[in-house]
Amino acid sequence: MPWRKMRLRDSEVWARVDDEGNPIADAGRVEIRYNAKSPKAYHAAAKNLEVVEGSKVMPDDHCAAIEASAPAKKPGARTTKAEALAKGGVDGPKIAEGAIIVYADGACSGNPGPAGLGMVLIDGKSRLELSEYLGTATNNIAELTAVLRALEASPDDARPLAIHTDSQYSIGVLSKGWKAKANTELVLSIRAKLAGRHNVTLHYVPGHAGVLLNERADELARQAVTNRATSEKRYGS
Repeated sequence: MPWRKMRLRDSEVWARVDDEGNPIADAGRVEIRYNAKSPKAYHAAAKNLEVVEGSKVMPDDHCAAIEASAPAKKPGARTTKAEALAKGGVDGPKIAEGAIIVYADGACSGNPGPAGLGMVLIDGKSRLELSEYLGTATNNIAELTAVLRALEASPDDARPLAIHTDSQYSIGVLSKGWKAKANTELVLSIRAKLAGRHNVTLHYVPGHAGVLLNERADELARQAVTNRATSEKRYGS
């Protein structure tokens, strides 16, 4: 099957397409490559892919063949950090028992450009989904604001809160002491909220790696950008 260059968030990727240059989706997801020479395959939601203007449809051999599957693990073998992340595991402090779980993501069409955020909050059997349009902003502002919304949506300091994001920038400036060269007011306001709570943890998850709730947060963020609208839905008790 052919390939065509597409835009995925702030990256350009090679996506599987038909002879007309349209993405080929399986259950709504399209095989992509970040590098044509790499044998590592990823998948992205079809709705998140935009054709790069002027890009051509390339033959199947334009991208390297998928690498052979890894041999099955022996019983008792430890799962690597990368494998855990790909399966939805987290990087960072251990999640406290009974914690409210949040996945927060930002999206931007152009940088800066129309921006939005998506958030999925799981509290026991209840679920909150937020898709918020932010107007014109940068991707970093969208990612940071998504973390802010997670804090605002769960103000009860008596409950542990685990916030998942695929933005290493957000984690860096909020919890690793990175110097914020831009967005200083926003960063300081979020740091102040974090400092006022003792049970919030930030966890990194890889973007576009099949982590379901992170993919959903990304979808909600892009939905906000596409619709130029904000929506909030609650499910469960």
